[in-house]
Amino acid sequence: MDSENADAGVCGCCGPLRPRYKRLVDNIFPEDPKDGLVKSDMEKLTFYAVSAPEKLDRIGAYLAERLSRDVVRHRYGYVVIAMEALDQLLMACHSQSIKPFVESFLHMVAKLLESREPDLQVLGTNSFVKFANIEEDTPSYHRRYDFFVSQFSAMCHSTHEDPETRSRIRVAGIKGLQGVVRKTVNDELQAIIWEPQHMDKLIPSMLFNMQDNEDSERAGEENPASLAESCFRELLGRAAYGNMNNAVHPVLVHLDNHRLWDPNDFAVPCFRIIMYSIQAQHSHHVIQQVLSHLDTHSKNTPRVRAGIVQVLLETVAIAAKGSIGPTVLEVFNTLLKHLRMSVDFELGDGSRRNSASSHSSTRTKESEERIVQNAIIQTIGFFGGNLPDYQRAEVMMFIMGKVPVYGTPCHTLDTVKIGHQGTKRIQTMLLSSLIMVTSEFKCKTMCAGLPVAFLEPLCSISLMEDSELRQLVLEILHNIIDRHDNRAKLRGIRIIPNVAALKIKREKISKQDVVFMKKHGQQLYRHIYLGCKEEDNVQKNFELLFTALALITIELANEEVMIDLMRLSIALQEMALANEENMPMFIRCGIMALVAAYLNFLSQMIANPPFCQHVSKVIEMRNLDAPYLLPEHIFREKCVPTDEDRLPRRKSFVDTISLQVDILSNSLPDQSQLAEEITFETLKKAIDTTGLEEQERERRRQVMEKFQKAPFEEIAAHCESKANMLHDRLAQIFELTIR
Repeated sequence: MDSENADAGVCGCCGPLRPRYKRLVDNIFPEDPKDGLVKSDMEKLTFYAVSAPEKLDRIGAYLAERLSRDVVRHRYGYVVIAMEALDQLLMACHSQSIKPFVESFLHMVAKLLESREPDLQVLGTNSFVKFANIEEDTPSYHRRYDFFVSQFSAMCHSTHEDPETRSRIRVAGIKGLQGVVRKTVNDELQAIIWEPQHMDKLIPSMLFNMQDNEDSERAGEENPASLAESCFRELLGRAAYGNMNNAVHPVLVHLDNHRLWDPNDFAVPCFRIIMYSIQAQHSHHVIQQVLSHLDTHSKNTPRVRAGIVQVLLETVAIAAKGSIGPTVLEVFNTLLKHLRMSVDFELGDGSRRNSASSHSSTRTKESEERIVQNAIIQTIGFFGGNLPDYQRAEVMMFIMGKVPVYGTPCHTLDTVKIGHQGTKRIQTMLLSSLIMVTSEFKCKTMCAGLPVAFLEPLCSISLMEDSELRQLVLEILHNIIDRHDNRAKLRGIRIIPNVAALKIKREKISKQDVVFMKKHGQQLYRHIYLGCKEEDNVQKNFELLFTALALITIELANEEVMIDLMRLSIALQEMALANEENMPMFIRCGIMALVAAYLNFLSQMIANPPFCQHVSKVIEMRNLDAPYLLPEHIFREKCVPTDEDRLPRRKSFVDTISLQVDILSNSLPDQSQLAEEITFETLKKAIDTTGLEEQERERRRQVMEKFQKAPFEEIAAHCESKANMLHDRLAQIFELTIR
């Protein structure tokens, strides 16, 4: 035992014989605590501590002893003075010997936090925060902050009856947690702070105050919600790769426990904060956590699932702008799985739906399931629409592989339980999501935008007997084909008087696109042809078909493609006139109007005066005698002919005003013959012709039968053999025009 301790033990009551460090400590306390810390004596104590750092631990222990005694005796004035002295010594001394002193300091802070006096709790917190901001020279191998995490978290949930005091305690608790984070997060020896037992206290404490914003009028650090959000952002910003799951999981649990998914007014901004606070390369961790949580709640109420999906939408919307890692297909796979499950919940239990007693509750659940489904579709579309083009093409293929198509195997979606209605619902929703994914998709070549594995199932859907599905397919085609944003200029089906005024943007067709049209052009034409004659077509179907033809002309048409498009137009016209399938009058007139609108567009794109003049004359004659064959009348004014025999009886007239080019002719008429064909007398003569010869009727029937039933290879070979001949004819027409 040293001499100082020996003297203290023998003559403890004699002031002059007390150890010097105790006398220096005693001198800083005034007789009246209201006078505050004695500054001159505090300077002496500080100088002594700096000069003799080996005495720091004894100074700290003695101060702790005095403080504990004053706390028990409720002499809070002296408690404040003791903590002020500790703070000053802590700030002044930076050496190896400070570590034992820190232990005494933390012991005193713990004593204050354990007290039930709000002023002492706040005092202890403020001292801890000052300590947290000190950078120590060497790490501490044995120091733990478990008690402080627990105590500060408890303060964050204070329920003190006085609102002012409650707010002070909560602010102090948040500051304390922030101090713990700052003191430990960068210390590899304190990585234990990221363990679940600590995160499960830290995170909910911050979220509780962010959620309970009852002191919204307070500003800055005096507002618990604002301070908690700042601390929350700081914590997430410091989270390393391996700590993300432990940081996000408590958030999901808190939202579950407080039922904050429905409504999700807090959940969505909370995850927005998370996504903007973490490092970008960690975004996929958050997405995976939310996806797993969605799986956990797969049997929860529709509104809870919708709330989680909307949160997922927020996360992927932010992540898509940066790095999302390998989770792209996982996101879509999980969403599509839950889409199917939602349809199952809505439509799968047929016996329950048919029960009259539960009819109203069933309708409510169905409407709520629609909320889930719409949220999933929005998430799929928004996420896919913000991906880079190379990933977007992969996602398009992935979604298309999930669309159930009749007559083809579909291993991913079992449509037996949900029946025809459920299958159509899934088809509609998946195609709607594809529309969103392909929106603003600018593929460099059509081979990349419409690969065979994507084009074939898409065309198969276009043959379904459902006008809504066919509309969705056409919109998807528009998105992919339209690479120069011309679609808005072509909306609606109409006779465009001046195509040049539309200022259509186009480029010379690339070699890759020429190859694409040679391989797949006939497939596109066939599906457009078959799509025109569907009996459930409405105005929108014809509008979308017109836009599709116009976009193919703009983006993919060289001379050969234009000839093919003329052939397609003639075949459509022949189909409407022959009417061998007994199509409704509206469909027949709609086809004739479609052909008129398209050839009017095509003639102006080719800019061939004889062709343009012929089209204009025919349109003029239709306006006078057959307005129901023009889009402005058959669609917009709803003037659908009711006389089913009217069109067949006027076949000679219709043949005259139909926009035909006889591509099967073997000889090219001279210029005088061309001029004669477009004179008024020629038209009048044709109008006056009565009846249709049997030979012409048979020729039409054979052409129609060949186009509909012949193998694809035979049709392609026939078209190729005629292409050069028609090209030569058009070249001669162009030459005559130039002359």
